[in-house]
Amino acid sequence: MSSFTDYFMANRNINNAHDVRCEIHSCPELIDFIQQVGFLPLLESGIQGYCAESLMAEECRFVQFDDGSLEWPLWQWKGDVIRESGCVYGKFFAGKAGFVSRDWWPDLCNWRRNQTPKPEEGSIEDAILATLGLNGSMISRDLRDACGLTGPKMRGKFDNYVNKLQMACYIVTEDFVYSRDKNGREYGFGLSLLTTPEQLIGRNACRCSRTPEESYQRMFKHLQHLLPEATEKQIKKMLK
Repeated sequence: MSSFTDYFMANRNINNAHDVRCEIHSCPELIDFIQQVGFLPLLESGIQGYCAESLMAEECRFVQFDDGSLEWPLWQWKGDVIRESGCVYGKFFAGKAGFVSRDWWPDLCNWRRNQTPKPEEGSIEDAILATLGLNGSMISRDLRDACGLTGPKMRGKFDNYVNKLQMACYIVTEDFVYSRDKNGREYGFGLSLLTTPEQLIGRNACRCSRTPEESYQRMFKHLQHLLPEATEKQIKKMLK
């Protein structure tokens, strides 16, 4: 088999889930697929076919029109997926964004937080989390300003701190905020509305009864099953 999609075309009843589609035509279908696979990067992941973008039906792919406007259903669905599925979204896969189902989130959170303990009091990372804790959710620009990180070249440094906190499962995306034109229509790619997973899905949903190593082994075996052509190195990189 040559790809993630080929694998699912041949294994449509995996894990006793109902029909797994090799092409996704709607947001509900994407939600269903995420619940079945547990982990799904949004864009190219480094493992052939293993991302939501590669599963989109032709009519749902990115299109840019002659007038400069664009249409990208997958990008537009991200917020709906978060709100309607209860899954978690953020930069969890080697610094790239993707979805994690509610069933698998406790294990990923358990493993990643063990690898990167909670930031030390007084650190920039601690200030970022404390600010989110006080405000609930904020777009990146407002969060940076609230933390006082407004000096020269601070934007890139701040983004790196936030990305690391996402990889460690301390920050997730709650939704997306879009600019509007004079007619009130949304446009652009939207800004991530950041929050903590505890505020988004609750503290209990971030707890796991397994040890961090047990969580890692459970996720590793699951991804090996989902991605039979992926190398051990590729899977380790996804979970690192």
